[in-house]
Amino acid sequence: MLLGDYLRRRARGLPHPVIDFLFTYYNLTPGQLQRWHPGYGITLSGSGADEYAKLRGYRGTEAGVTVDPDFLAKRRATVEYVAGLMEATASRPANLGCFGLHEWAMVYRADPDEIRHRMPLRLGREGTDAVVESMPLRCTHFDAFRFFTAGARPRNAAELTRGAQVATEQPGCLHAGMDLYKFSAKLLPLMSSEMLWDAFELAHEARKLDMRASPYDLSSYGYQPVRIDTPGGRAEYVREQSELATRAAQVRSALLAWCRGLLTGPT
Repeated sequence: MLLGDYLRRRARGLPHPVIDFLFTYYNLTPGQLQRWHPGYGITLSGSGADEYAKLRGYRGTEAGVTVDPDFLAKRRATVEYVAGLMEATASRPANLGCFGLHEWAMVYRADPDEIRHRMPLRLGREGTDAVVESMPLRCTHFDAFRFFTAGARPRNAAELTRGAQVATEQPGCLHAGMDLYKFSAKLLPLMSSEMLWDAFELAHEARKLDMRASPYDLSSYGYQPVRIDTPGGRAEYVREQSELATRAAQVRSALLAWCRGLLTGPT
């Protein structure tokens, strides 16, 4: 249903500030997401197998079609990086004190042309800036931090870098949970589609909370805000963030186990 709604809107040229992110920020097209992959070590046979023999990463054998071990060898460094990031992230306690302020930091004292989403700000420009100035920024995810405005970056608890991502990622972060989809997609076709869809569905739920807690007024799209500018809203955010962190931990554990299996297999 999600894919169908997205494709219908795209055909009509109608943007969606919540859902489009899953197909514009992340690299898989809807068609690529829908294509089923069995994962490394599974041999396909029968009439449909020939289609897979033409795809990147597959090869034909006497028994059928399978993911090419040479492809795994070429992607080994990526598998090692993903495994290392998953293991490091899982080793840390969840930090649930950011309250989703990264989206607010992305519009803090921004020029109108710099605001990423062409949606009204729920509290207006001055009210939005006041929220950022009233609470500490504790973002731990580089790919959120890199979109902070120049005025917001020094307000963060730490200066984040790409090189230090393995050392700073933590399991309570919504974006760390969403990126499980990104890393699963990077490992296709070594990764199974079942794993990919678990990560995609998690990313969808995390994205909804991400934007409901944002400074934007999304009521015209049917999203009720999580008012992190109030004590009750912050408590609501932490509850939902904690639930998503628990779900992400399961997906992360499965992804790590899959990576370890790939690394101990043939190269």
